[in-house]
Amino acid sequence: MLQLKIGVLISGSGTNLQSLIDNTEKGFINAEISVVISDRENAYGLERARQHDIDAVCLNRKKYNSLENYNDAIIEELRSHGVDLVVLAGYLKILSPEFIKSYRNKIINIHPSLIPSFSGKGYYGLKVHEAVISYGVKVSGATVHFVDEDADTGPVILQKTVEVEYNDTPESLQQRVLKIEHEILPLAVKYFCEGRLEITGRKVKIKGL
Repeated sequence: MLQLKIGVLISGSGTNLQSLIDNTEKGFINAEISVVISDRENAYGLERARQHDIDAVCLNRKKYNSLENYNDAIIEELRSHGVDLVVLAGYLKILSPEFIKSYRNKIINIHPSLIPSFSGKGYYGLKVHEAVISYGVKVSGATVHFVDEDADTGPVILQKTVEVEYNDTPESLQQRVLKIEHEILPLAVKYFCEGRLEITGRKVKIKGL
């Protein structure tokens, strides 16, 4: 089977990136991570990439006069590396319509809640877990989904739950959710690279399951 090339976009420490690196290196994911791109120079995820001899690139939004030009620069970088699949692993910038069009149904994101709950504009990082605890729900979790033109609205690939404990803090809940993020993101990427994901409307069929 042809080995696909993955481009990973990050903004922070890159723990989900590390889970992808680990799973490609051990052969669980039949793909190569060819480039890691961050909008922040001090993102530790760039160092994770360098430690594994993966091209690490910082593209600073402030150096571009528009969001469209910034996204065009990212697209150019991805194309120069022959990227087949884009994975957003804690990437906090907005993708332009042209970006979505260029990689339609080839962009995967991980979100730290059970979409459609606690998702969309303004829900990222600890803010998600703060909202979950404030609302008083009994379960939360993580969602891997395809990316479309709106925030967290693309077709869902995988979800997994965790119980919300009475004495949880946003930080303690975040750590438990992270553990399942590290499970389901590599699994979704594996399915994509094996050609097992089939989109019909809002539904994603995983062939072979």
